[in-house]
Amino acid sequence: MPTDPVCGMFVPQNTNIVLIKDGDTYYFCSTACKIKFQQPIEARKKDRLALIVAWSFAIPVLIITYFISFGMKDYVMLVLSLPVQFYSGLKFYKGAYQAIKMRSGNMDLLIALGTSVAFFFSVAIIVFPSFIPTNTTYFDTSTFIIALILTGSYIQDITESKANDAANELIKRLPSRVNLIDVNGTTITVSLDKLKKDNVILVKPGENVPVDGTVIDGGTEVDESMISGEPEPVVKIKGSSVISGTTNLNGVIKVRVDSVGKDSTINKISELIEHAAAGRVKSQKLADIFSAYFVPVVIGVSIVTAFFWYGFLSYAGSSAVYEITILSFVSVIIIACPCAIGLAAPITLLVASNASLKNHLLLKNISSLEKLAKINLAVFDKTGTLTDSRPDIDKIVVKDGRYNDVSVLEYAASLEQYSNHPIASAIVKYAKSKHITLKDISQVEEKPGEGIYGEFNGKNIVIKRGDSLNSVSLYVNNVLIGDILLSYHIKKDAVVVIKKLHSIGIKTAIITGDRLAEANRVGSMLNIDYIHAEITPEKKSEIIKKYQKQGYYVMYAGDGINDAIALETADVGVAMGTGSDIAKESGDVIILKDDLLLVYYLKKVGDYTLSKIKQNILWAIGYNAVLIPVAAGALVPIFGLGIYSLLPILAALAMGMSSVSVVLNSLLLKHKLNKVQ
Repeated sequence: MPTDPVCGMFVPQNTNIVLIKDGDTYYFCSTACKIKFQQPIEARKKDRLALIVAWSFAIPVLIITYFISFGMKDYVMLVLSLPVQFYSGLKFYKGAYQAIKMRSGNMDLLIALGTSVAFFFSVAIIVFPSFIPTNTTYFDTSTFIIALILTGSYIQDITESKANDAANELIKRLPSRVNLIDVNGTTITVSLDKLKKDNVILVKPGENVPVDGTVIDGGTEVDESMISGEPEPVVKIKGSSVISGTTNLNGVIKVRVDSVGKDSTINKISELIEHAAAGRVKSQKLADIFSAYFVPVVIGVSIVTAFFWYGFLSYAGSSAVYEITILSFVSVIIIACPCAIGLAAPITLLVASNASLKNHLLLKNISSLEKLAKINLAVFDKTGTLTDSRPDIDKIVVKDGRYNDVSVLEYAASLEQYSNHPIASAIVKYAKSKHITLKDISQVEEKPGEGIYGEFNGKNIVIKRGDSLNSVSLYVNNVLIGDILLSYHIKKDAVVVIKKLHSIGIKTAIITGDRLAEANRVGSMLNIDYIHAEITPEKKSEIIKKYQKQGYYVMYAGDGINDAIALETADVGVAMGTGSDIAKESGDVIILKDDLLLVYYLKKVGDYTLSKIKQNILWAIGYNAVLIPVAAGALVPIFGLGIYSLLPILAALAMGMSSVSVVLNSLLLKHKLNKVQ
């Protein structure tokens, strides 16, 4: 059964309140939720106005009820209550109507029913005083309840909207106007929404890149810290990819548009953040189911309670028979309103999402939080995850006596400067660290899978990939003059995270396409429990399935290049990629920073979040279990029937305090997550 993306309630699929947007179908429990989804800012303005109206009239009603007495008092309160009941409270009537129409129960139905009973009972007292043996009206009850619940809803809405602050900040990084190069080569300024795939734009120093694209001319350094969390600028030359929202630092580049608008990385991240804030776990579904069944049960209990007091007080000849009958009904309805249950999971998930995002963890599929609590095997890809994604130079082996290691490195780096290959970058970086001046090479040609060719001073220079993935060979005029050996260094935090995972009882494994010797080297240094080497992407998923059949709950962490199948197969897929990979990953969680310790932090987020949700639901259920009997009359033997004159308002206060308690308990999660080491 689909869920309302705004309030999270289950919605029958045959509902006519449907919205199709960008190819996705959304189902809503009410038109109010649909409007809030389509126009959140406008909806929030209307909610704020409804709240202002509610308190503007509810406060005078409360003051008049308890502190002022005059001849037309009840009529004045009736007039003051009308805007609250039928303007501020209109959303509850709409929600109640939709619930009845779909033959389901929701909190709007409870609120509309309870406040309407209090309001119309008060009207009846004024209009038909001879038929109702009481002159006590309850306009204060209906107005105060509506104002109080609207306040809670508005605060919750504001809190949830803050979950999207990061998304909004990302979108603000996109310029509204861009420099488009037209077919004539002329640069014109157009709005961002006019760009299309394969357009060419000019990005100047200091400007934010507006699209995902490919550099076709020029060179620069780009600040990608917004995406990766890394402060070091990234060099961009012809053929390099650039990411929307990043900052061009010092060069002018022409960029061919690959993705723009909703398809760009920055927009996809924004959508993922919003999706994470509205995500759901099994515990939340349990709360929804409880609420759906709870509504008719509460209505039944309230009716039984009303009939009991009507029969008992009629038999006893009490003059308060009608008053107590109505108030007992209203009290049960209001005190049992499952607002706290409705808040139990969303507010906790909101706190977890925000805390995780601040620590560079994006919960793409927030239902993974439940699975994280069960994880007992953490599987890692090797290269780019446990080891650096780019190799370092280990050794230069000279093969020709006419050369030395410096000259071998000089020739190799001079040629490799024209390549974007990771090994080429490593060689060039190493040469620069040795203060070697690179030469200009002509006739450069790179052949994928083979090597790179060029000429210098009439000599043919060739670098070929070695038999091993971790070496290259340098040839001058077809003579081998030296080999350059490389290795992928283990990340400094890999040892720590493996130890931490072991300390909480989680087994570890490596699944890699690299050679067995290299996998064993890394596995031995990290004390990995299980090692699988020379594995194809398809085989990775088969290995994960075997572990799952053995009873393991598997978390797989990979760099996202060849790990899509494994990420989908695992119980929880953790994407270690940065940049535009974020928009493409199949994983449940995306780590936005190159920090392996976040894998351990993620596990603790899952444990603590699920525990907090269960606490909140148990608190909310316990609250209702205790207070419904009170509303039904359990305290009458102690305090007498007079307790019912205050019980409806006390019920509203208690309901509000229950919701506040759930919120405060959820906020403790933030403090606990911040202390994870």
